[in-house]
Amino acid sequence: MLLIAAGGTGGHMFPAQALAEVMLARGWRVKLSTDARGARYAGGFPAAVAVEQVASATFARGGLAAKALVPLRIAGGVLRAVWSMRRDRPAVVVGFGGYPSIPALAAATVLRLPRMIHEQNGVLGRVNAAFAARVNRVACGTWPTALPEGVQGVPTGNPVRQSVRDRAGAAYIPPGDYPMSVVVIGGSQGARILSEVVPVAMAALPDAVRANLRVAHQARAEDLPRVVDAYAQAGIRAEVEPFFADIPRRLSEAQLVISRSGASSVADISVIGRPAILIPFAAATADHQTANARGLVDAGAAVLIPESALSADALAAQVATILTQPQAAIRMAANALGQGRPDAAETLAALVHDLAGVPVP
Repeated sequence: MLLIAAGGTGGHMFPAQALAEVMLARGWRVKLSTDARGARYAGGFPAAVAVEQVASATFARGGLAAKALVPLRIAGGVLRAVWSMRRDRPAVVVGFGGYPSIPALAAATVLRLPRMIHEQNGVLGRVNAAFAARVNRVACGTWPTALPEGVQGVPTGNPVRQSVRDRAGAAYIPPGDYPMSVVVIGGSQGARILSEVVPVAMAALPDAVRANLRVAHQARAEDLPRVVDAYAQAGIRAEVEPFFADIPRRLSEAQLVISRSGASSVADISVIGRPAILIPFAAATADHQTANARGLVDAGAAVLIPESALSADALAAQVATILTQPQAAIRMAANALGQGRPDAAETLAALVHDLAGVPVP
């Protein structure tokens, strides 16, 4: 049995789901350990994956009283995880980061079970940094990854879900004088700054480009009316939703993607192979989203606009450049595809087999 531990965001859950899909296909039994919030984000996991909720907490939310209780809640989660693992002993425990992964990783450490972490970003998150020297393997989704002294990483790439792999390398239709699709994504919760800037930038595009635009924009629920109205005022056809369940399809049909550079978004863009404008989240820990974007930018597959330099005029100029130069857009798409790791889930699965002492089928 494989026990996967992950926090409750798409950045942690998507690669965890990808590993679960591969291991189930190989005949393994798989459990997901997460907290109540994480369980709400586990809807994409195969039904065969048992979801086990453990108590966890984070210092990032709540007042002083709530933060004072965090160690007690985590300790309670660890004790429950130890009890659970003694009853149903996993062959390997894999943590994908986030505070909800602490109980399972700590319990596996106490019980001396084979264990591994997978870091999606170019900089270790707080939880993964705490466990990096206490696990048997550190798998790295972004390479190179900044690691503590004495810790060696294994570059695996970031596993993508089967729905993304099904569209890996989908044929790219370059921009032209016909309907063009632009996908705007800002992480699982959307991004307020993108909702403020992107519609204005699209409205500033040359008439010939703007007339052909079809925008799919992921925005926070509280921003929806304002974003919908902005596109309508500009005469741009747009679908604006808090979450698109069919992002892989939308990416495969897009001429351009405007996105934060979360690790999972970068992985999806590169596996499908699409030109991108990446706007790293400025408040990301240790500026890890800039590190995530570096591979696509250096490969000539993406344009990076730091949040500090983001304006409607700057974004409009980059969008217009890409959508009016089809040959350059084709090269960007090909360069993105060259950075993709559609086999990342298999590479990670091979490490699981190695830790369990089981041959790879």
